[in-house]
Amino acid sequence: MGYSIKTISQKTGLSQYTLRYYEREGVLPVVSRDAHGNRCFHDEDLELLSLIRCLKDTGMPIAEIKQFVALSKEGLDTLPEQRKLLQEHKVQIDEKIKFFQSFAEKVEHKIAYFASLEREADTKAT
Repeated sequence: MGYSIKTISQKTGLSQYTLRYYEREGVLPVVSRDAHGNRCFHDEDLELLSLIRCLKDTGMPIAEIKQFVALSKEGLDTLPEQRKLLQEHKVQIDEKIKFFQSFAEKVEHKIAYFASLEREADTKAT
């Protein structure tokens, strides 16, 4: 089944401009066209866009995403390189999680502090 760029944009949350950019830059392999020259996306494209969005949203640079997609199109011989790219990216994700976890703990501490101040103020008011 073919999807228009508008439909894919709605399904992925990526703008039509971003989809065109990804295709133009080679991040997304060439998308097929219908008889009128309009982009015609398929389920495989939707699945790939989901992965591209995941990688981009977790901080992988476009150049590395492009490299990963190119390797995946080359076949099984590139599995070790694909796995290595994803493993390296996973390490970076884990580091970011750890970094933000320390901030979450600091915010949680402040929330508890403010809650104790509120309780104290309520006790004095009664």
